[in-house]
Amino acid sequence: MTLPTIPVVFDGHNDVLLRLYRAGGLAAVRSFETGRTGHIDLPKAQAGGLAGGFFAVFVPSEIDLDDKLDQMSQASYDLPLPPTISQDQALPVALAQAAILFRLEEIGALRICRSAADIRACIADGTLAAILHMEGAEAIDPDFHALDVLYHAGLRSLGPVWSRPTIFGEGVPFRFPSDGDIGGGLTDDGLRLVKRCNELGVMIDLSHLNMAGFWDVAHHSDAPLVATHSNAHAICPHARNLTDAQLDAIRASDGMVGLNYAVAFLRSDGRMVDTGLDDMLRHLDHLLAKLGESRVGLGSDFDGAMIPSQIGTAAGLPALRQAMTDHGYGADLIEKLCYGNWLRVLEKTWGHQEIPTGAA
Repeated sequence: MTLPTIPVVFDGHNDVLLRLYRAGGLAAVRSFETGRTGHIDLPKAQAGGLAGGFFAVFVPSEIDLDDKLDQMSQASYDLPLPPTISQDQALPVALAQAAILFRLEEIGALRICRSAADIRACIADGTLAAILHMEGAEAIDPDFHALDVLYHAGLRSLGPVWSRPTIFGEGVPFRFPSDGDIGGGLTDDGLRLVKRCNELGVMIDLSHLNMAGFWDVAHHSDAPLVATHSNAHAICPHARNLTDAQLDAIRASDGMVGLNYAVAFLRSDGRMVDTGLDDMLRHLDHLLAKLGESRVGLGSDFDGAMIPSQIGTAAGLPALRQAMTDHGYGADLIEKLCYGNWLRVLEKTWGHQEIPTGAA
């Protein structure tokens, strides 16, 4: 049986820039074009019908990956958070990863998109569409000089934290079972960051914020609430997943959630071991019930997590489309889940305000 490669998928999160950075930076760019070990490259995207997504700039901490995998394979776990990374440490790494994305555009492997119209044009002509996203704002200074420069370079989405604390707020550890009610909310600088992102039209990603930080954004942001790669806490009680109360707030703001493919956030037992597509469908069913058909999408975490082997890489996305069809989702709903809802919320977020003249 031939599996469907349409509708195309626009995806809420990947970490391929980090992988290319670790593989040699600009010297590794051609491997994205020709084929590389990992979840996403141009041949895999074309094979699976991946039209584009959020390309994350992420400054890594030194962690023992084997130890992390071993702990997250247990019945319960609570991984300690890495220490804060200073801005002077983070900015060179962030710029190096952003430069990889610019070089990918330079060689014609993708196009960096700054509007929903840009994404639609890429889908129409078959060019891979990329949103420059920052996962964790360590590279941003409290005066927002770096934010303003990166915005004009193409940054259109930002998560104030990746789990470890920043000057802007606190994230959630990799803890199971748990909810995100861990630690304090946004700092004063964090509240100012929300305001500046609203002014610029930069989307604020809630995926790694703790519960207090989530509610701070909900109370102070005038943009739709968006979690690019998170799942339902009611199905998997992991600290990274969203409670029904948080989902209600996202619905009320007309925002959305992108389904994370990471197995530990899908399985009801929270374990980092392989799982089937049925777990993904259970989360989709719950998200659709809580958010409605126009506020749910996909946020794979490709190249940043262990994902179900039935998908494997971006080339395996047809298996997910087929599973949705077999589950009873209609063609219109599948199109919304695959890309339509991302276009809707991005159009609303990016277009909701003009940049104020002389803003600091």
